[in-house]
Amino acid sequence: MTKSTRWALLVAMVAVVGTSLVLVYLLSLSTAGQLLERHFVWLYWVNVAVAAMLLLTIGLAALRLVVRWRRGKFGSRLLAKLAGIFALVGVIPGVLIYTVSYQFVARSIDTWFDQQVAGALDAGLALGRGTLDAMAADLSAKARGSADRLAEQRTVVGPLALERVREQLAVRDVVLVGPSGQILAMAGGSASAMVPERPSPALLRQARAGRSASQLEGFDDEAKPGAKPHALVRALALIPNNDISLASAEDRFLMVVQPVPAPVVANALAVQGAYREYQQRAIARDGLRRMYIGTLTLAGVLAIFGAVLLAVMLGNQIVRPMILLADGVRQVAAGDLTARPVFASRDELGGLTRSFADMTEQLSDAREQVQRGVAQLEGARTRLQTILDSLTAGVIVFDRHGSIDTVNPGATRILRQPLSAYRGRKLDEVPGMAEFAQRIWQRSELHRTSPEAGERDHWQDAFELPLGGQASVNLLLRGAQLPGDARLLVFDDITEVVSAQRSVAWAEVARRLAHEIKNPLTPIQLSAERMEHKLEAKLEGTDQAMLKRSVATIVAQVQAMKQLVDEFRDYARLPAARLEPLDLNTLVQDVMALYAAAHEQGRIELRLQAALPAIEGDASQLRQVVHNLVQNGLDAVADRPDGLVRVATESARSETGELRAVRLKVSDNGPGFSDKVLKRAFEPYITTKTKGTGLGLAVVKKIAEEHGARVRIANLQADAATESPVTGAQVSLSFSRFAAAAPSGPAPGPQGEPAAQRT
Repeated sequence: MTKSTRWALLVAMVAVVGTSLVLVYLLSLSTAGQLLERHFVWLYWVNVAVAAMLLLTIGLAALRLVVRWRRGKFGSRLLAKLAGIFALVGVIPGVLIYTVSYQFVARSIDTWFDQQVAGALDAGLALGRGTLDAMAADLSAKARGSADRLAEQRTVVGPLALERVREQLAVRDVVLVGPSGQILAMAGGSASAMVPERPSPALLRQARAGRSASQLEGFDDEAKPGAKPHALVRALALIPNNDISLASAEDRFLMVVQPVPAPVVANALAVQGAYREYQQRAIARDGLRRMYIGTLTLAGVLAIFGAVLLAVMLGNQIVRPMILLADGVRQVAAGDLTARPVFASRDELGGLTRSFADMTEQLSDAREQVQRGVAQLEGARTRLQTILDSLTAGVIVFDRHGSIDTVNPGATRILRQPLSAYRGRKLDEVPGMAEFAQRIWQRSELHRTSPEAGERDHWQDAFELPLGGQASVNLLLRGAQLPGDARLLVFDDITEVVSAQRSVAWAEVARRLAHEIKNPLTPIQLSAERMEHKLEAKLEGTDQAMLKRSVATIVAQVQAMKQLVDEFRDYARLPAARLEPLDLNTLVQDVMALYAAAHEQGRIELRLQAALPAIEGDASQLRQVVHNLVQNGLDAVADRPDGLVRVATESARSETGELRAVRLKVSDNGPGFSDKVLKRAFEPYITTKTKGTGLGLAVVKKIAEEHGARVRIANLQADAATESPVTGAQVSLSFSRFAAAAPSGPAPGPQGEPAAQRT
């Protein structure tokens, strides 16, 4: 049991005791008993004690309210306001009613006992008695007439005759009574319920003496509280004796019973009771006045104190659920959706607190569901973003207004623009993307309005995007419509694919050239030499010299053509690699033996990592790769007095030490690659040299693919974070196929050079 519940029970007990004592005292005023009146004094003081207890309870409640107010407890102001309103509502009418009642009681009691009231009571009592006597006399006369008619019929009086008499007189019971009052026959409404009461001997004597008599019954005793008033008129008439019709000479009587109407009985009893009470109260007029005024005073005090106490209790009962609601609303507004307490009552306020608790629980469940949904959505978004970040393809999502909404790193890498910085903006606002954006919107609108066959869900197109200068990138575009008028664009960099296709085409061209051109070269050379042999002896001077120069030119060009055809043939018919365990450092040192002069002149620098893991490779093909790369580097720095070609090897490992790749890097400090070469460096016949076929890097690319290696070319800059001038070029090969064990080879020297080549 809570403290507030115990407090409420105590107050209720005090109020019940006080009210009970007041009711007992009021009961003493409404009864004629002198016992309670003799104990008026102690009853009065008991009620005074109850009033004092109520006053003390009110004081404690007021003190508790003041303490809550001063402590700033939430709801104390509202509780005080409601308690004051209820107290005023109870006290002001109570004081007004007490004042009016006191004046009324003090001035009206004396008027209750004047002569007019006494005369009115006497007249009312006489009037009621006369009315009842008249009813009895009338019933007696009717009974006497009916008895005479029965005597004149000279037949046996039976129930049928009695029933006719009852119907004629419109009475309840008609009874044939013997001389001693015994019931001989009867008829009436109560015949089936009980036997009518026998007439009294006095009534029999009166009937014999006067041939008829009547009496009123039920008016002498006071009616019990709550009982229905019941009275009747009993009339008894002597049936005349007739020797012809009656075999016996005994007297017989006709008794007629008629109930008195209930309103008449009630009024008569009320008049009698009022007359008796008036006579009793007239004797104790002063005591009555004192009791009424004292009772009124005590009842007023108890009523006022009870009203104040009830005001406090009702205010507390009303404020408590409101405080619970207000505090709950404040906590919910602060984000606290824990379970809310419920006011234990069945009224609307209790239902309101339960509804609020249910609402809070539903909000908590909804928030948990939202949080779970947000977590799931965030997880899905994270997974989707991870997938997007991991895609090599570029992905851009445009909102309904055509602004960039989502972009992945692949798009930034392929387009070489910081697209993330342009979120919420149009694509054509990105520098250099106006034509690209226009092409996308035109193609998307065309697909939306009139899609081509096979373009139900998405469209696909190719586009070559210029990146500034002579560089460009080949893109494969795929677009689709998303819900909400959003649009999706996915694109891939197919520059390498296009380059590979061109390489395949060049390989086919090379094969055809080798087949179609090489065959006529030998007859041309032989014909020229035969012409020189036949005509040399016949010509002299300048003509002979011109013949020799012409034949020499033809032979030289034929040899050049044969060399070109051989290179194309080698490119087209590059044999499959035979992979074996290979030490890359040893291979590089073997090739560097061909460039000993350049090495001694300081134009080649070796930086070979010691204990390099062995790879799987074809030694002959990789020698050609190293040779091509070193020769290209030397050609690039041929015009520079400080030209330097650096050949390096290294191993790439993860943070855990796991081997990822073995790299071969060949770099120089020459002018670097042009944008055109960077774009199509591995295609045949792409070169910056005045002489050469441009097949060197194309062969390197094919050999790298045979070895499962990745080849990259790039320009070197002094500062990668700025657009500083190019300071050289670099070609790197990353091998990811490793041998089970590395063959032994010579260890590099202190400066990274093989011990056999240190100078």
